[in-house]
Amino acid sequence: MSQDTLVKRQFGHRARLSLSRTEVLKTDGQAHAARTMWNLLHAWWRMMPKEMRTLANADAAIRQAREDIDFLAVLPAQAAQAVLKTYFRAWKNCWEGRADAPNFKGRFRTVMSVDIPQGRDLNITRVHRRWGMANIPKVGRVRFRWTKDLPVGTRAGAENRITGARLIKDALGWHIAFRVQTQVARPDPHPGPDVGIDVGVTVPIALSDGETYQHDEWLTGKEKARLQQLEQRAARRKQHRKPGERTSRRLHRTYDQIAGLRAKAKRRALDWQHRTTTVIARTYGTVVIEALTITNMVKSARGTIEEPGKNVAQKSGLNRSISEEAWGRTVTMLTYKTAQLGGTLHKVPAPGTSRRCSACGLITPGNRESQAVFVCKNPDCGWSGNADHNAARNVLYLYRMGHALIPAAGRAVVRRAKRVKPAAAR
Repeated sequence: MSQDTLVKRQFGHRARLSLSRTEVLKTDGQAHAARTMWNLLHAWWRMMPKEMRTLANADAAIRQAREDIDFLAVLPAQAAQAVLKTYFRAWKNCWEGRADAPNFKGRFRTVMSVDIPQGRDLNITRVHRRWGMANIPKVGRVRFRWTKDLPVGTRAGAENRITGARLIKDALGWHIAFRVQTQVARPDPHPGPDVGIDVGVTVPIALSDGETYQHDEWLTGKEKARLQQLEQRAARRKQHRKPGERTSRRLHRTYDQIAGLRAKAKRRALDWQHRTTTVIARTYGTVVIEALTITNMVKSARGTIEEPGKNVAQKSGLNRSISEEAWGRTVTMLTYKTAQLGGTLHKVPAPGTSRRCSACGLITPGNRESQAVFVCKNPDCGWSGNADHNAARNVLYLYRMGHALIPAAGRAVVRRAKRVKPAAAR
């Protein structure tokens, strides 16, 4: 196979770590040290004049900090360098308009993480079918769940290797996210048919060919009852706290249990989204979706004191349902999966797709009689069918009529326009 047909591909694989109590404490200490290092860099940056904000000066500052502050020594030197590079990259993203300016990282609202920039330090081996082992600097050799074949041992090479990893802690415990670089064949154009997709709340994904993808509740009945019980317990314990009083360990424990159940629901949602988007990307060559502005769709209807909103509780419930479906994440998955398999993904304007008759083109608000039933009010047409199926057909029709927006697959999306550098960065 020639080099022209090969492309470099980088992807991540996340696995659950099995840590002892001592190893958890060591990893927690490194994560807290990394967060402190970030905050010290941020304070140094805001204090220094512009001409002094160089990588060399910042490197000297963090070396001095590691000597002066004892607990920063638990963070490996390479992980501290990774914090430095990440901080400088955050400012570059801000100046190029891709993100907001970096800021202070709080203890309770920040994801705990530690970077391992050198893949060779991991020394990964497979113990048996279910478990592998890896070295974590200053923690030791730990086990992780083996759910995907990794390029280790004789399978590793210059173009197929693990370049590093990142330790991440969530409500379900510590995980390790491997960064894998490999060479794959450039995909041929996908020969599959075109398909339009309509996303919703009652029917999460409906296709223009009549196929639908639905899921059950993310939590079982017992888990829902347990979650409600924990939330009520947290509310009672919070009631007895005096203003300014420190949160008790019991309340923290209750919060952790609530977060664990919600994380379990999110993990199940992610699994369903991955499976569904993979099937769609493998089946269809061109995927067309609506360009939805989700942030505007989930705005509160509360209104103001002068002009209070209507049906606030109902709108609040709808907003929660939209957020639970995570339409934006579905689009992100379809974007990179269609590109990897040789397909394309396009976006079309969203207005009118649910009210337009896909048979005759008449747009009337009364066409949609209910959430699931669409009946065309045109006397010469009278087409009736599933409303979500009708909307998906309209999405595909807009693409075929040339109303597609910028293709989403294979393009770097700039979320914010370029703007003047903030005063703190000048």
